[in-house]
Amino acid sequence: MAVKEFKLPDVGEGLTEAELVTWMVKVGDAIKINDIICEIETAKSLVELPSPYAGTVSQLMVSEGETVAVGTPIISVSSGVEPSVKDEAMVGTPAADLAVEPGMVGSPAPLADGATPTLVGYGPRTAVTVRRPRRGGDPAAARRGSASPPEPAQLVSPPAPTTAAKALAKPPVRKLAKDLGVDLALVTATGPGGTISRGDVETHAPAATSAPDETAAAAAAPAPTTQRGERETRLPVKGVRKMTAQAMVASAFTAPHVTEWITLDATKTMRMARRLRDDRAFAGVRVSPLLLVARAVCLAVRRTPEINASWDEASQEIVLKHYVNLGIAAATPRGLVVPNVKDAQAMSAVELATALDALTAVARAGKTQPAEMVGGTFTITNVGVFGVDAGTPILNPGESAILAMGVIRKQPWVVGNKIRPRWVTTLALSFDHRVVDGQQGSRFLADVASIISAPGKALLF
Repeated sequence: MAVKEFKLPDVGEGLTEAELVTWMVKVGDAIKINDIICEIETAKSLVELPSPYAGTVSQLMVSEGETVAVGTPIISVSSGVEPSVKDEAMVGTPAADLAVEPGMVGSPAPLADGATPTLVGYGPRTAVTVRRPRRGGDPAAARRGSASPPEPAQLVSPPAPTTAAKALAKPPVRKLAKDLGVDLALVTATGPGGTISRGDVETHAPAATSAPDETAAAAAAPAPTTQRGERETRLPVKGVRKMTAQAMVASAFTAPHVTEWITLDATKTMRMARRLRDDRAFAGVRVSPLLLVARAVCLAVRRTPEINASWDEASQEIVLKHYVNLGIAAATPRGLVVPNVKDAQAMSAVELATALDALTAVARAGKTQPAEMVGGTFTITNVGVFGVDAGTPILNPGESAILAMGVIRKQPWVVGNKIRPRWVTTLALSFDHRVVDGQQGSRFLADVASIISAPGKALLF
């Protein structure tokens, strides 16, 4: 019986670790190549991992909620057949590299001519492979290619399946149950669809204090007079939130930020958005003021290319980008992510609206992939959805400007010599003063405001 271990791959741009959030399989399950076996949270996003092997799950080697380094074995799969000497020489290397569907995590990337495919995170294969000695067998015999069978008990020692794995509960609830020493199989579910809620776990917690593990023993100990848990809560900083914190600190204390504001009458943009919603070209596509602001940014960049640039510290150069990878900051339960629309400047209004819809939907679902968050050149953060007028946004690392879009609300506004109720908003632009001078930043912000105030002016850009 061949047993293969799948090691945690690097699913994007040199990540070194990830948290295993949810197992999608359990010991004894039959799986096929590309079946999703687990969800992991990296420093950038939530990612589903497909299996490079087919067979039966022998062992889950990492617990839910555990953070492990790239290259750590996380699952072993038994193929149910005895491998040949040639097959055993490849133990530890996914045997089905080229069978994995292109485009999936862990699959071969599209190849250039003459390129050799490899699994993401495994790197180029070496020309020499060494047969791994069987556990409990004769290492010398293994090197000679001996096929002497090992003891069955030494081949794999899978733990007994736990009944808790069958309970329906979200990853945070499972983590809470683990911390409180609660067996989910003993909890009565009252959540929607028969799922176990946090309240169910907390209600059941006292009954779990008799469990023999260390967590339960600590819970059974006499509580101090003043419990810290009643007055404060500590949240571990990891995953997306950890990466965001590091990036914001680096950006704030590296790039000299300047922020400018402009308050404008957006009534014509609001009217245009309503007209576009009724246009059959936009059928099935969400049209919002964000779309028109995004379009205005792509147009205004043409007159001020320094806004769409980056500072190269190593070479002491300013890198002007002739494309706009437009980032949209999105708040998710796991933290702030900034996926970007590639080559937004080349898109029609309908194409841009469709791309923004897809981007936000994936972000809300927590499924944004690392590749969708790299390479951004300019970012829009829409604080208006929270009813906020404006702010001083911090640059996304690697970019030279970011635009904060405030709430659009009716306010008194002077039109001619009369005060009228108009749709008014505030835009705030932060920029890297190493790259963008005050005159350039002001001109760009004025151009965006001009298009939002009078959308017909877009014809002049």
